[in-house]
Amino acid sequence: MKELIPNGGIPRGTLFAMAVMGGLTVANLYYNQPLLEDMRQSLGATELQANLITFITQLGYASGLVLIVPLADKVSRRKIISVNMSVAVVCCLAIALTKHLWVTWLASLVLGCNSVVPQMFVPVASHFSKPENKSRNMGIVLTGLLSGVLGARVLSGYVGDWAGWRTMFAIAAVIMMACLICMLRTLPVMPNSFEGSYGKLMRSIGSIYRRYPAIRIYALRGGLSFGSMMAIWSCMAFHLAGAPFHAGSDAVGMLGLCGLAGAAAASGIGKYIPRLGIERFCRIGSVLQFSAWAVAYLFSDSYVGLVAAIMLVDVGAQCYQLSNQSGCLALVPEATNRSNTIFMSHLFAGGSLGTLCAGVAWNYGGWNAICLTGFLFAFAVAPVSFLFSRTQMKNG
Repeated sequence: MKELIPNGGIPRGTLFAMAVMGGLTVANLYYNQPLLEDMRQSLGATELQANLITFITQLGYASGLVLIVPLADKVSRRKIISVNMSVAVVCCLAIALTKHLWVTWLASLVLGCNSVVPQMFVPVASHFSKPENKSRNMGIVLTGLLSGVLGARVLSGYVGDWAGWRTMFAIAAVIMMACLICMLRTLPVMPNSFEGSYGKLMRSIGSIYRRYPAIRIYALRGGLSFGSMMAIWSCMAFHLAGAPFHAGSDAVGMLGLCGLAGAAAASGIGKYIPRLGIERFCRIGSVLQFSAWAVAYLFSDSYVGLVAAIMLVDVGAQCYQLSNQSGCLALVPEATNRSNTIFMSHLFAGGSLGTLCAGVAWNYGGWNAICLTGFLFAFAVAPVSFLFSRTQMKNG
């Protein structure tokens, strides 16, 4: 089997296989979003309890980023990913079969933890690509990842409306089994960059975090912008279930197609990062997210308004993510998985916090409170981008 070498290039087939498998794996995090209303009724849960399914899944993902992804610098990626996908099959089946809310929460936590596969593929695209192709190839892998995020919402919306939410998770188990077989056949062998104990590996993450202030800035900006994006999706099913829409899970899934703008942006942004710079992309991201929440508030009762808001907030988040993530991985090329752990743990902690805050906001103030929550997350990233980042970059 072919072995990749740092900066030596990645076969095109391998690159696209990673993009597809990454998208199908990360989709596990998002199948539940259009189905929350159906799951709430089936499991006898309140709206807040149902919303916790999404929060817990993302919390599990953040845990996997911290505990599993760094291992890819030390242990064979093929072994790690084999275990991840096998466990994901079991968790999807557990969710599909259970009648208890607590089992759903527990299986969702473990499923999220073992859906971190794409976050081992992104550092591969950065570390093993030829220098002139690094940002472009990262964009290709992220496009697959984002297409999985958005496609998951569309697929689960339609399957949920046609055959019920349990069928969707049974299908997810089959998808994970297919990905496992594909990975074993296509993923090349890659050298590891760390020798030492697991404890030493984990302690090195803290050393990297302290040594490079720029990584802290990149990670914080990514997390806050992702929290703003997640806020719009966390209670979309509840918003569309009420007046004037009175729509089901299929409508939520259809809106997921609008987020393909974010995936398209990721595929095109990568090649422009070296030319335009990270800071300029951050400014563009802020403008887009501010505009998104203004549109979401002013046109909340219109499908056209929701479509525009989703597109703006998604593209804005991708401007932040790809630019800051590429900068983060470039800082410590010998520790790309650990650097990515720092960035992505912030990203999904921000997404989990955005989801949780939006769920609480919906419970107290409906859609208007959701808009305020999303705007505050977008506003919180602005001081980091415009006031503090330059000083921190100079110190880094």
